[in-house]
Amino acid sequence: MSPRCSHSPALGDRAQAYFLSPATCRAPRMFLVAGQVDITRRRPASSCCGLLVSSGENMSRPPECLLRLRRGAPRQRICTLFIISFKFTFFVSIMIYWHIAGEPRGQREFSNLPADVPCPRLGSPTLLSSTPPPGNIFFLETSDRTNPNFLFMCSVESAARAHPESRVVVLMKGLPGGNASLPRHLGLSLLGCFPNVHLLPLDLDELFRDTPLAAWYAARQRRWEPYLLPVLSDASRIALLWKFGGIYLDTDFIVLKNLQNLTNTLGTQSRYVLNGAFLAFERHHEFMALCMHDFVAHYNGWIWGHQGPQLLTRVFKKWCSIRSLDESHACRGVTALPCEAFYPIPWQDWKKYFQEVSPEELHRLLKATYAVHVWNKKSQGTRLEATSRALLAQLHARYCPTTHEAMKMYL
Repeated sequence: MSPRCSHSPALGDRAQAYFLSPATCRAPRMFLVAGQVDITRRRPASSCCGLLVSSGENMSRPPECLLRLRRGAPRQRICTLFIISFKFTFFVSIMIYWHIAGEPRGQREFSNLPADVPCPRLGSPTLLSSTPPPGNIFFLETSDRTNPNFLFMCSVESAARAHPESRVVVLMKGLPGGNASLPRHLGLSLLGCFPNVHLLPLDLDELFRDTPLAAWYAARQRRWEPYLLPVLSDASRIALLWKFGGIYLDTDFIVLKNLQNLTNTLGTQSRYVLNGAFLAFERHHEFMALCMHDFVAHYNGWIWGHQGPQLLTRVFKKWCSIRSLDESHACRGVTALPCEAFYPIPWQDWKKYFQEVSPEELHRLLKATYAVHVWNKKSQGTRLEATSRALLAQLHARYCPTTHEAMKMYL
């Protein structure tokens, strides 16, 4: 329905005259002529706007364009009402989603927890003098939250234990810069127990500086988008590895083995798509540079995963000159490891992490796995009994025992 002459039954005909202006009434109108749309004809201004000319004219009669609207366009009115209703429902749904995603139920676990935790006895890491120090392992928190949950804590602890000779760097946007002290929180206190874990503030302007993402980030700060936080995380990880090199992990991973032998590598989520929850690349690698250029050139922040898994899949196919991931898993020095390496349980089966398994099943399931992705987007808020035989509880007990003890003590 054309919005140029609107009609509301709640308004009197005299009042509606003040909502009609010459500019709106002179706009082109569409007419059906012999089954076709004719947009060349214009209504004379007097037909709609004569109401504004003289106070002596009859103001009680509705303007001709409103009468035409009432008589001839019920179908257009229905379509317009449907579109408005759909847009309103979509907007409300997005707001509800981000309210839930921004405050996961799991955060309520920490409302009554102590801010400090006693550190366990940990052996100090010793760097081998005969070899150069390994690359950094990075975790990112692109929201302003500074209260990591137990899965976040387990991710960092498991990485620190599996890589005692590496720096495990946790970059959090909400941490204060300069010489300010860290917020007092159980998670930050526990992670501070590990000498190779470094908690640092994340400065996105500085991270994106001198990259193709700088102009994109400056523009995005002035606009609202439904998936901005995940998109920021997608952008940050590729910029981080391009600038510094090393290993990136999402904060819902549990690391089982040392990852330092993996270089210029990413993981396959399914036969159709790669995933960037784990990335390992050398500094200034061309593949990461192509990812940044594709990020900007084909940007669409309104489609979930378009700037993350789908981007990596697009770039990998171009890199290897293939149409399907079935054609190649390695080319030109970049390797896509099979699903069992990092995603042994697909996201559709995330509930398996909360089901009991025997030690034999656990060993068989994780035989070829480097790290386990727990799909926090799906599993957040699901209660885990720390003393149960659930798969996730057994992983906690084995690979992040300090976090596991805190869970048993405080939950």
